[in-house]
Amino acid sequence: MMRCATTVEAAEQLRISQPAVSAGLRQLESQLGLTLFERTGRRLQPTAEARALYEEIRPIFSLMRGFSQRARDMQLGMAGRLKVIATPPLGYSVAPVALRRFLEDRPDVSVAFDVRRLEQVKDAVQSGHADIGLALDHDRHATLNSDVLHRAHMVALVPRGSPLAARPNLTALDLQDQPLVGLERDSNMGQLVRKAYEQVGARHVPRIEVRYCATATALAAQHLGVTVVDPYSASTHATDALVCKPFLPACEVKAVMYTRRGVPHSGLLHSFMADLRAAFADSDLLIAEPQTA
Repeated sequence: MMRCATTVEAAEQLRISQPAVSAGLRQLESQLGLTLFERTGRRLQPTAEARALYEEIRPIFSLMRGFSQRARDMQLGMAGRLKVIATPPLGYSVAPVALRRFLEDRPDVSVAFDVRRLEQVKDAVQSGHADIGLALDHDRHATLNSDVLHRAHMVALVPRGSPLAARPNLTALDLQDQPLVGLERDSNMGQLVRKAYEQVGARHVPRIEVRYCATATALAAQHLGVTVVDPYSASTHATDALVCKPFLPACEVKAVMYTRRGVPHSGLLHSFMADLRAAFADSDLLIAEPQTA
């Protein structure tokens, strides 16, 4: 009403009815015990008391406008803090690409980002210490939402100068006589590769056993052996010394997104999930299922 000359104009700006404006003014004057507006013809003129009170309360309107804008930004995923946790294959490959997209036009957003083992990723999401978890996994969980973002297959890494590098794909039988950098026996991907070797009757005897695919790739690049790893780690850590080939029997790996069951997704999380899907869609990986040898 301080900016408008009539209750009709004020009602239009507030998007409420004119009677509601008039009733609000009467109620405010009754509560304060002051006359705030005097009618001059069809217009309302603020009294000296109204002008004095308005100067006192004007900063609050600015605060409210800022609060409303902040709430809208949060709703649209443009403000706030996001907590992301991932296992190494995705934490060092697709997740950083998604984060770059996500933060590019969001100056008011901050991110807590961590890379941990699979069990720690799931625990962090379940306990609420992380908003979203990313991992290569195949199990479903009673307390977590588990959504598959991407499907790919394990790949073999061999020296570029090796005769094996010329083949269209490599089998466990092709690799069994080569020095092998193998994955930890108890890990999900380690078990996946061992089963593939057993399926065709190939010997699986690692010369070196490691925990992470990134470690296996780094050692293979130093000519310490061939290795079978996930394509995300291969794409991030492979060097010119190695050639990446489809591995047979095919071992599917799923890139999974975890969120806490029963907890609504924030606008910020929805936005990051969209950027994650876009990053996977644009990824240049060896993901097609290998042809049967």
